Amino acid sequence: MNTQSNAARESLIADQAAPAVMSPTRPLYWSVRRELWESRSIYIAPLTVAALVVLGFVVRSIRLPQNMRLILDLTPAEQQIRIQQPYTFAGLLLMAVTFIVAIIYCLDALYGERRDRSILFWKSMPVSDTTTVLSKAAIPVVVIPLLTFAITVVTQLIMVVIESVALSAGGLSVATFWARLSLFDMWVVLLNHLVTGHGLWYAPLFGYLLLASAWARRAPFLWAGLPLLVFSLVEKITFNTWRFAHMLSYRLVGGPDDDAFGAPGRVGIHSMAHIHLGRFFASPGLWIGLAVTAVFLALAIRLRRYRGPI
Repeated sequence: MNTQSNAARESLIADQAAPAVMSPTRPLYWSVRRELWESRSIYIAPLTVAALVVLGFVVRSIRLPQNMRLILDLTPAEQQIRIQQPYTFAGLLLMAVTFIVAIIYCLDALYGERRDRSILFWKSMPVSDTTTVLSKAAIPVVVIPLLTFAITVVTQLIMVVIESVALSAGGLSVATFWARLSLFDMWVVLLNHLVTGHGLWYAPLFGYLLLASAWARRAPFLWAGLPLLVFSLVEKITFNTWRFAHMLSYRLVGGPDDDAFGAPGRVGIHSMAHIHLGRFFASPGLWIGLAVTAVFLALAIRLRRYRGPI
């Protein structure tokens, strides 16, 4: 009996002493959370813009019943354009702000930790350079697009409530307003644009900026911009061509002749908003860009491994 008790006790002690097995993705998860905690501008900037948009919409709602009476005299197609206009503007503004936030974040992500010497602390943690760099890359490619979508949806819902109340108070029916708004369709287009355009399509840009952030000892913005400018000018002087500049333009605004886009002749947000998912994921430009992103991130990981504080 004592032998069985001792064996059970030893087994319990061994189980308690055994280290818990950590999931391979858990360090990455906590690293991403750490980035959100340290870089609060990621969500503070779009939330501030969203608050300003709502405030402006409240002021606009004072004349909303009068404007709606003028809109009701238009054709159904024109009504839809006019009604959706402020919601589209809110989405575009938030996307522009978060894109700028993503660029600033990438330029400071690896440079900032060397500048303030916090890299010495984080290198003492049981987190690899690969995990750290991948968590920083996940912010502009995954987190910011999804965060932008969530903030935009909430902002537009608040705008809908304000507009519905203003129309009801002005003695107008909200039935036409709801029929022409097509808010769910706008959200589908928005999510499609953010995930494919701001996430996957711009991934090489974010990878390059992270590489510049890992390389620069000061002024990472100049280290990121000057090589592109110099390379374009050297090509123009040597070969009298702008192929490199055209390639950058194609990556930044989307090529109107690319098979990935379902709206020929449109560029920028218009082409991305009308993107055909099948052609997009079959596009060589997407996979070449992701391969280039992997190279940039591998170089950034190597630089972080051997670079110390500034």
